Amino acid sequence: MFDPKALLDQVLGSSAADSARNAGQSVKGRLDQYSGSGGFVRGAAAGSLLGLLLGGKGARKMVGGVVGYGGAAALGALALKAYQNYQQKKSTGPVSLTPEQFAGLTPDALPHSQPAADGGSFQLVLIRAMVGAAKADGHIDATEQQRLFGEVERLGLDGEAKAYVFDLLAQPVDMASIANAVATPEQGAEVYLASRLAIDPDVPAERAYLDALASRLKLPAELRAQLDATSGG
Repeated sequence: MFDPKALLDQVLGSSAADSARNAGQSVKGRLDQYSGSGGFVRGAAAGSLLGLLLGGKGARKMVGGVVGYGGAAALGALALKAYQNYQQKKSTGPVSLTPEQFAGLTPDALPHSQPAADGGSFQLVLIRAMVGAAKADGHIDATEQQRLFGEVERLGLDGEAKAYVFDLLAQPVDMASIANAVATPEQGAEVYLASRLAIDPDVPAERAYLDALASRLKLPAELRAQLDATSGG
């Protein structure tokens, strides 16, 4: 069985090569390098599966600075902080994490470190959520699937991981199964944030998908507003 965490990092654009390149930097230095004036917003990471999925739709904002470097850990950290802010009735503005806060989070504290509702890997649920959201407007037709299959071949995935991605690209979106896999409110926040990375809210079909997902996840309006703001508006 392939490593779900490694595949999720690949989807988000954080690879072993990134880690090696940044190994000599402090956490603060790495986050400062990727963070711009907009906090955690930048273009989809080049060479990532998410970047390939969005390639046919043009440039898209995403939680890039820290997600591009930190991958799954950053996605989980932002979702967790947004949920904690909601619980504490804090502002619905963009979530921010200081380098010290990010460095202080243990892997076990992140939502995706816990099993999905069916006991499986929640990291795979997040991958399904992102692929499903990217397909929400119907732009990934048979022709686009073939292009993506060719691009995925060049990502360097092992055979099992590649087959898993190919299956996701070919299958219809199953929003119900994604929502039903959520075991905790924090995981719900992470699924929404992951999906939001692959959504353009200005496209009606994609906005409708996001609205339906928020409804299935029973996401409070205040929490959703904070996740939307964190993902770039």
